[in-house]
Amino acid sequence: MYPEDQEDPADLIVARTWQATLFLGVVTVILGLIVSFRPSGSLNVIAVLLGILMIISGIFHLIRVFDRAEAHRVWLGIAGLLYVVIGVVLIRHLHLTVALVGLVVGLTWIIQGLSALFGGVAGSREGRGWWIFFGIVSLIAGIVVVSAPVSSVTVLAVLLGIWFIIMGLFEVIAAFIIRRAVSAPAPAQRLADEETPSR
Repeated sequence: MYPEDQEDPADLIVARTWQATLFLGVVTVILGLIVSFRPSGSLNVIAVLLGILMIISGIFHLIRVFDRAEAHRVWLGIAGLLYVVIGVVLIRHLHLTVALVGLVVGLTWIIQGLSALFGGVAGSREGRGWWIFFGIVSLIAGIVVVSAPVSSVTVLAVLLGIWFIIMGLFEVIAAFIIRRAVSAPAPAQRLADEETPSR
């Protein structure tokens, strides 16, 4: 169907897929190593990004103040100034930002744990035992993170880095599996080669 000097487009797509998968896996492993060995630095980067996001959001609100079609220009201006101030504070006080991230994560787990626990006890969900167990674990984890947000988030960063390393290694292995599948001849082609008499 295809000329001998032209490759099958499907083979080209698969070939690029394994290369992209390999690249993504290597990047994920490197990112996991960085986060695992430098959790504090990684958290500081996240804190700075949150501050920058708040500042950009504040500037966007301040720009909308000059639009005469806006009905709530005063409130937009107040909100914009608050966002900018909060963003600057978050960048200048990184420990405060990391603590806020830990508090948000901890409170989220507490709410999630209470919801799962009440749902499991009430019997409104299937697998009551699993939901009760999940609720207790989530509740305990949330209380631990809220009680010591900075150190808990640092531990979570290390665990996240380890998870990235594992996922990256799986992606690298998957890339070589895809490459092997591409280089191996198809079963129909092998059968045709076996049935073709040698000259």
